[in-house]
Amino acid sequence: MATMAECRSALDRLSDNLADADGDVRSAAALDRSLSCHIKDLDATFDGRLKNGRIEVLDQHPGPPREKAQIRLAMTGDDLVAMVDGTLNFTKAWASGRVKLEAGLRDLLRLRSLL
Repeated sequence: MATMAECRSALDRLSDNLADADGDVRSAAALDRSLSCHIKDLDATFDGRLKNGRIEVLDQHPGPPREKAQIRLAMTGDDLVAMVDGTLNFTKAWASGRVKLEAGLRDLLRLRSLL
């Protein structure tokens, strides 16, 4: 089971990957939205912002998200690490229910190029 430190590191690597992206991915990541990532097996949440093509983690706390972020993710720590490492395909994980993504329709349409 991934630790909180490994999950935080994965989010930092994801942020770096988004910042280094080109084309449609860079455009999709250019949103300015609140973001939460609930790590179900650790029952902890990272709150932050997707801004300027990066993920800024602003807070980490036990339990589910305290407020409804504009983009909400929920998954296990192992799935987060595997997705960032490239060993788990986001679309397949989302389609099978391993990963949950909730956002407004406009945001989902923009984010699809990240998938």
